[in-house]
Amino acid sequence: MQDMADLYLTVDDLYFSALHDNEEIFPISDEKYAEELQLQEALISSSVSLSSPNQNASTVSCSSSSAASASSSTQPLTSPSKSLYSFCGICMDTKTASEMFENTSSVCGHVYCSDCIRGHVAAKIKENVTAVKCPDLNCAGVIGPEACRSIVPKEVLERWENILCESVIMESDKFYCPFKDCSAMLVDDGGVTVTQSECPNCNRLFCAQCKVPWHCGMGCIEYQSFKKGERSPDDILLLDLAKNKKWMKCSKCNYFVEKTEGCQHISCRY
Repeated sequence: MQDMADLYLTVDDLYFSALHDNEEIFPISDEKYAEELQLQEALISSSVSLSSPNQNASTVSCSSSSAASASSSTQPLTSPSKSLYSFCGICMDTKTASEMFENTSSVCGHVYCSDCIRGHVAAKIKENVTAVKCPDLNCAGVIGPEACRSIVPKEVLERWENILCESVIMESDKFYCPFKDCSAMLVDDGGVTVTQSECPNCNRLFCAQCKVPWHCGMGCIEYQSFKKGERSPDDILLLDLAKNKKWMKCSKCNYFVEKTEGCQHISCRY
């Protein structure tokens, strides 16, 4: 309002100075006076419109700087958080943090996804490897059963633990069940000599000395005197039957023959 009042005074002075000549005031018409009033109003409007943007800009600038300073003073300091995703160097895929495997058995620092570690461990256990190493070729870190107990299948974990137990037993004290569909590991405690024994895994009899299925009715020395092709269970049964029937074996064709009459001489028919 003060600016408008000053502007009115300035216009009035100019107006009256233009009207005074030799200290004499000339009368003006109503039409001329109306034009002068319109000119005054135009000058006032122009002056107000030019001064307002600067004031608004100054106000906005102050408000913005105040808001910025207030925001910077009240905004809490936050530390950068961990990335929610990690890259697996085996499958070359991006996985979430919950899908990644953390090796607590070693401090090598290599990170892979749980799916790849599960497959890596299963492949090594299938090869009867006791110390499963980190998948990185240049790393000597080892993965233990406890570190991946939550991601490895139960059957793989049980086999892994059995392999670790077997690794602490001397080779000279270990032998395996002779039945091919079992092959459970057994331990010779070095005590009393045992021949007939039972496998605790498949519950079948075998000879602990010959390491073969039990040769019923035949001693170890007699059994070992047979050729390897004659040591199957069926061969043993046949030999036992031939022994009871007093059959004789042809020295040429190896067929058993039974004596019905005559001398002990055998004539081969082949």
